[in-house]
Amino acid sequence: MTTRPRPALLDADVQGFFVDGAQVAPRSPDVFATVDPTTEQVLTHLGVATPEEVDGAVRAARAAFETWSATPAAQRARVLLQIADVVEAHREELATLDALDMGVPVVGARMMVDHAVQVYRHYAGWPTKLTGHTAPGGAPGQLLYTLRQPIGVVASIVAWNGPVLQTSWKLAPALAAGNAVVLKPSEHSSLSALRLARLLASTDLPPGAVNVVTGTGAVTGQALVSHPGVDKVSFTGSGPVGKGIVRTGADTLKRVTLELGGKSPVIVLPDADLKAAAAGAAAGFCLGTGQACVAGTRIFVHDGVREEFGAHLSDALGRFTPGDPFEETTTMGPLAFRAHLDRVTGYFAVAEEEGARITRGGERLDRTGYFVAPTLVEGVRNDMRIAREEVFGPVAALLGYTDPEDALRQANDTTYGLSASVWTRDLSTAHRFAERLQAGTVWVNTWGGIEPGPVPFGGVKQSGLGREHGPDALLAYTEEKTVSIQL
Repeated sequence: MTTRPRPALLDADVQGFFVDGAQVAPRSPDVFATVDPTTEQVLTHLGVATPEEVDGAVRAARAAFETWSATPAAQRARVLLQIADVVEAHREELATLDALDMGVPVVGARMMVDHAVQVYRHYAGWPTKLTGHTAPGGAPGQLLYTLRQPIGVVASIVAWNGPVLQTSWKLAPALAAGNAVVLKPSEHSSLSALRLARLLASTDLPPGAVNVVTGTGAVTGQALVSHPGVDKVSFTGSGPVGKGIVRTGADTLKRVTLELGGKSPVIVLPDADLKAAAAGAAAGFCLGTGQACVAGTRIFVHDGVREEFGAHLSDALGRFTPGDPFEETTTMGPLAFRAHLDRVTGYFAVAEEEGARITRGGERLDRTGYFVAPTLVEGVRNDMRIAREEVFGPVAALLGYTDPEDALRQANDTTYGLSASVWTRDLSTAHRFAERLQAGTVWVNTWGGIEPGPVPFGGVKQSGLGREHGPDALLAYTEEKTVSIQL
């Protein structure tokens, strides 16, 4: 195993919060360890923000909102560019923290930091373009126009599978629109968010405009989403938690956007470039160790090319060998934490009990760390749990189909609708599938590209509410006000 880097952030045995522009030590002795999933060694300890500490963060955000929302648009744009610059300048440190914290290969972590930088720069162009409109008056001498105004205090809650990247998705549009934020990272990957908060103090962002509290969902998360001073919740994570946030937010009619799970289909048409399709399918459930909401975990292959495709897929999976995240050649790291390892490996028995066959992988590797091999399950029906539930690991089901209608029917037979990919050389077929697939994003002859800003990303059905990226994401952080004047 390579030498483990140790950023200066880890010198503190217990990490504090970041509130109103300063580090704050946790008041409660109730702390918990964050563990390196590669070595199974403790990295540091995190505080659990109590409801009282969450209240302090919300109050700091409310005070900062008064300043930040009144800041001229051009100045807000300049500050977002400063944030992009400081994130870029600390690229290696932030990537290292995520690689240590959740086991993502450092090469991939660097790419996620680069993506975040682009997101901040994209939204830096928006504050000066958030305009309302005028409308014809309904009576002589009447002037009608609208204003786009920030919502207020936003609770941003990110998942553990891409902390720097997901944090940018939340912070950039919220700040561009003039809101203040209380950020709660996942308890399984909080380190880069804590470091980012300290880096933001070097910009001209007002103290309190971004606050970071850590802790469990049951204590810290619940206190945040139920707080009457929070005007909007933006959440990325599991469906059950997202539904709970909607129920909690209903009491105060909080604005809510949710980016939830998926069970994404990969459809390989018989005319596809099978080698390219196999490479894309392998990446679709192995990159990030399958810990991606867009993971392509249901691979539908036409019966006529299934054997040939299977040979190419076997070759492609050979390039995904779990290894140390700090080896530059590693393409797949460990699962992020022990409980998740147990959950993923538990599906191996579920698949076999339902009558499916594990033809590749299906085991935890006999080594230190939460490593599992890429796992392929065959003999799967679309009504089996392995085909319907989000495993969130490097596990995919290989299914057959007879004709395009059969493929579409099976692909859409799911409660999820986040993404899908189609592999074909026929342009007309590609357009027809893109129109009829029930998914927020459809990739054709590719997989996984999420543009850093210009186009929306999100799901239909139980994959979420609202969108990240694009103008829609920005507008979701605003309220539109109508002004009527009798001249």
